[in-house]
Amino acid sequence: MKGYARNFRPGIGGPPVNVAMAIEVASIDHISEANMEYTMTIFLRQSWRDDRLSYNHTNKTLGLDSRFVDKLWLPDTFIVNAKSAWFHDVTVENKLIRLQPDGVILYSSRITSTVACDMDLTKYPMDEQECMLDLESYGYSSEDIVYHWSESQIHIHGLDKLELSQFTIIDYKFVTETMNFKSGITTVLTMTTLMVSARSSLPRASAIKALDVYFWICYVFVFAALIEYAFAHYNADYRLKEKAKSKANKMSSESIVKNGKQAMVLFSLSVAGMNQGLMVSSRRPQHSGADTPGEEDVEHRRGWRARASEEREQEKKCCSCCSKCCCDCKPLQADTIDVYARAVFPATFAIVNVIYWVAYTM
Repeated sequence: MKGYARNFRPGIGGPPVNVAMAIEVASIDHISEANMEYTMTIFLRQSWRDDRLSYNHTNKTLGLDSRFVDKLWLPDTFIVNAKSAWFHDVTVENKLIRLQPDGVILYSSRITSTVACDMDLTKYPMDEQECMLDLESYGYSSEDIVYHWSESQIHIHGLDKLELSQFTIIDYKFVTETMNFKSGITTVLTMTTLMVSARSSLPRASAIKALDVYFWICYVFVFAALIEYAFAHYNADYRLKEKAKSKANKMSSESIVKNGKQAMVLFSLSVAGMNQGLMVSSRRPQHSGADTPGEEDVEHRRGWRARASEEREQEKKCCSCCSKCCCDCKPLQADTIDVYARAVFPATFAIVNVIYWVAYTM
């Protein structure tokens, strides 16, 4: 190390230093759609040649202590799109130096970094994001340092072993609810809660996301189910009121007919009594052209019966007209509405889902 100047790059004034790089992804710790960032831990390996450190007294590769790093020239590599980054230093700095006889240096370090990622969430959650990890020299230009992927090592590995914990189902349980789920009491509240929680975990954007579209589709179907329930309930209540009204009208008409018959009987008896009294008290012949009391009674009863029959005929006509009108605009039964809804709602929801998934996955 005598005469070694760590402040100058190898071959200064000559061709650029070729730095071969390899990355091993240890873990992807967190992905935040709201902040458009991800946190990952990597092992960054850099290799270059420094002829000033070549030796010929042995053919073995020397493994140097991490504290020896401060005595060597190192590429000033940094992560361009990193929001924050740090080296691990437990129990000592997680850095490795290997020196080969021909002066080739392997430098490995363990880094955790939170990196920005410009995400397009239009198709969220069916989206596929491409997050970049940009590495370059901070102070040197391409005339001094040239980066390329290592040919002796795998460029990037470790991704095939990764599992994102937030998408891994580890357990499930059954929850007993005291309210009947068929009543749909909390359905609208649940949909609203899901929409609010989904928006809180995503960044504010003017574009409509696929998740928003699906939530609104579900919300429309839930609201339509409530409308169907109200319509069926209204029809059931309307039919009950119509039955009660028709029953009351029938009872009223029966009482009118019954009272009319009683009045006719009483009137006939009274007229008959008067006629008998007149016949006993006087047997004088009546004047010509005048009707006898018996004939008046008969005519009166005939007129009453005729009026009663006319009223009954008129009631029958009204009832027939009302029944015809009711047949023309007869309200559906609640059970019939529910039967139609059980077929229409699932079929429509399935069709909408097919259109939705085809539109956002093709």
